[in-house]
Amino acid sequence: MLKTPKCPVCGKPENPGHTPFCSQGCRDRDLLKWLDEGYRIPGPPADPGSDPDAE
Repeated sequence: MLKTPKCPVCGKPENPGHTPFCSQGCRDRDLLKWLDEGYRIPGPPADPGSDPDAE
């Protein structure tokens, strides 16, 4: 038996028109969390004096 994928925001069944989310609202909430730096990738602290874009 196949499991229906769940929305990563609210846990409701995924909607093919909004994959992997269930609705446009959950898509927007996820985007806002990215833009507000709500998601973080673990790692060592950045050196405040270094500029990764400098050559």
